[in-house]
Amino acid sequence: MTGPLAGKVAFVAGASRGIGRAVAVALADAGAAVAVAARSEQEGRLPGTIHSVAERIGKSGGRALAVPCDVTREDSVEAAVAATVAEFGGIDILIANAGVLWLGPVESTPLKRWQLCLDVNLTGVFLVTRAVIPHVRARGGGSLVAVTTSGVAMTDRGANAYWVSKAAVERLYLGLAADLKADNIAVNCLAPSRVVLTEGWTAGGGGREIPAEMVEPPEAMGRAAVLLAAQDAAGITGTVQRSEALP
Repeated sequence: MTGPLAGKVAFVAGASRGIGRAVAVALADAGAAVAVAARSEQEGRLPGTIHSVAERIGKSGGRALAVPCDVTREDSVEAAVAATVAEFGGIDILIANAGVLWLGPVESTPLKRWQLCLDVNLTGVFLVTRAVIPHVRARGGGSLVAVTTSGVAMTDRGANAYWVSKAAVERLYLGLAADLKADNIAVNCLAPSRVVLTEGWTAGGGGREIPAEMVEPPEAMGRAAVLLAAQDAAGITGTVQRSEALP
């Protein structure tokens, strides 16, 4: 395929639905071969599977590999990355998107919900990032992108496990940008400018009504991810970007 990412290989964690699905499709449309990684191998409570996304990409003429991956398990992450490298020969791009949502107040947050947010949203990003870095370095550079949220900056609206876990991811990636600059690897965070009404949001948003003007189509995140995926350390790096603020 032709496009700005032609010849590149992308690993997208959390790609079976929502933002991850939109990003995986956008990267493939831009020419990248895409590893569609997530736990969802079969339809469950929420719609979408890694196989349906990979099939969608293939029908459009792209290259995709459905890769089972539980980002909270080190062995699962390592196996998914190894399968991607075996199929495509390497990895140039990581989109660390896997996440769970919990917006309840701290006082009424069960410990298991707090821990789940940290396990998936933070430790999961750490595990996929750590596993992918050597492969991106071996390609002479590339791009790492962690999907975060504009809620990190909304401290006037209180605290919850989701925003706290995403704030930690931003600190992780801002520090990694300095660590990996010499390896020609761009490291950035990407958040929606507005609310993306994904399946996860619908299931876990607490029934909140979102005004139409505050809703962002998932394709906006796809376009922004393509731009960041094309970077290396000589371009945009060490930033937290908002999807609709990128050209």
